[in-house]
Amino acid sequence: MTIAGLLKAGTLTAALLLLGAAPPAEQALAPLAGAGWELVWADEFEGTALDRTKWTPEVSCWGGGNAERQCYTDRPENIAVEGGMLLLKARKERFVGPARPPEIADNPNPSVTQSHTSGKVRTIGQHAWKYGRIEVRAKVPPGQGAWPAVWMMPENNAYGAWPRSGEIDILEAVNIGAKCKKCDGGRGENRTISALHFGNFAPQNKFVDHRNALPDLALPSDDFHVYSVEWGEGLIRFLVDDRVHLTVTAEQWSTASPRAKGRPAAPFDQPFYVMANLAVGGRLSEENNAKGVAAETFPAQFAIDWIRVYTCASDPATGRACIR
Repeated sequence: MTIAGLLKAGTLTAALLLLGAAPPAEQALAPLAGAGWELVWADEFEGTALDRTKWTPEVSCWGGGNAERQCYTDRPENIAVEGGMLLLKARKERFVGPARPPEIADNPNPSVTQSHTSGKVRTIGQHAWKYGRIEVRAKVPPGQGAWPAVWMMPENNAYGAWPRSGEIDILEAVNIGAKCKKCDGGRGENRTISALHFGNFAPQNKFVDHRNALPDLALPSDDFHVYSVEWGEGLIRFLVDDRVHLTVTAEQWSTASPRAKGRPAAPFDQPFYVMANLAVGGRLSEENNAKGVAAETFPAQFAIDWIRVYTCASDPATGRACIR
């Protein structure tokens, strides 16, 4: 944080104490510099088009079982690279598209009509990683019903279908700026979410998550921030601007898969690919804050400056030596 930012945070903390509100908990710093992470893959989103050797746009009207309202398309109206950024754009427009992405589609794949369109890109089938530091610099959109995310899914489902093979959510931002009774700062929902999903098939699925506010309680939609996961054997922690806000160990996760016998770090001991998307509505969004989807939220834009992947140079096999 800059000196100006520290002064701002200090002033706000004093004001919160005077009002009787608790300031945000102190978070451990884990900066990239000096930790031993080595850059192995990145997209800085230079140029004027999506790099198809790195990303595959998802084309589907399936919302991951969350009752989302968008069709993801491979159109410039929804996915664009402009000004050194990847822009995922959600629009209110009636659209007809395939019900599911190819890897889980029926044959034939039926068509579905949705009320919105948006963008989603994945490294599926091209790039996946086991252990490392994955970080994204991004500016999330505000509004009730906007649900941007950067997350990871298993490349091979070694332990079976979701959630037995796990899910790593680096960043979710749900209904930013909408009314929030549990949020300090006075500007509404100002927390982003990181999470792990695991366990057994629904409804026996499990998760560990944390909602994180910025130190100055600003809306994360006001500016760009760096959202990261540091993932080693038996240890995963999540960071915002190098501040650790959630740490999870293998004792806290599990999988019901019989294939995990003798694998204490399962299911998070396999390669995962990365994806980024901007969802419209869905249960997590529509059942919280102001409820539903606000018409004024759209069009919305999720701006991603870069996504970078690092491995631990001194300990690529487990990654633990770089998680300090």
